[in-house]
Amino acid sequence: MVELKTAAEIDSMAVTGSFIATLLDDLSGRAAVGVNLLDLEQRARDLIAQRGAVSCYVDYAPSFGRGPFANVICLSVNDAALHGLPHDYVLADGDLLTMDIAVSIDGWVADSARSIIVGTPAPADLRLIRATEEALDAGIAAAAPGGHLGDISHAIGAVAKKFGYRVNGDFGGHGLGRTMHEDPHVSNSGKRGRGMALTPGLTLALEPWFCATTDRIRYDPDGWTLRSADGSRAAHSEHTIAITEQGPRVLTCHRGFDTGLR
Repeated sequence: MVELKTAAEIDSMAVTGSFIATLLDDLSGRAAVGVNLLDLEQRARDLIAQRGAVSCYVDYAPSFGRGPFANVICLSVNDAALHGLPHDYVLADGDLLTMDIAVSIDGWVADSARSIIVGTPAPADLRLIRATEEALDAGIAAAAPGGHLGDISHAIGAVAKKFGYRVNGDFGGHGLGRTMHEDPHVSNSGKRGRGMALTPGLTLALEPWFCATTDRIRYDPDGWTLRSADGSRAAHSEHTIAITEQGPRVLTCHRGFDTGLR
């Protein structure tokens, strides 16, 4: 079921989104060579507790995964594409780190992900991250009232194709609001003019993610971490947006009141 939000409810989601943007800025500044993933996880916990927010990840138990998720953030390194389980790993020079987090404040959820390079960047990794960011921008630009969900999916997939990356259809974006995952599913590839209409009040998490040389994935033994099937690197960018009469509104930016692209 799709629940359309009022302007006031979207403003509430924007408060959560602004906090998430600040949290990701903080962690991005701390993610350096020699830093343990568990230290980043603990910092995220501390910031969430200080804000009085609630993690959407702790005790999350979907059909995949081995037991409920026990952490407040997904930290995926190098070939880990999604749902990286924070563990005892010290970041090394050149690591590609993706941070993905969703929290609730006063009952309203926002969700965002960011990929960064730790230390010395490799050009191929920068290109991969740039592709996800450009795809996210394209998806946001296509999220116009009166359009269709397929317009967003097509825009994201077109950027992947431009960069020469293939799209995995198993995981994509989603609706959200009172909970982390709501209808509809938002594929990272699709056809213009197809799917549900984009109506003001619709709130979506758009999350293009690409692996460098494959669209296939495999699970780690932890049952959570998804890696590229061939060991190539992966990147992921995500924003929570709202469809408004004036166009797309990005909620997971600072203050959460900006309209249009990042």
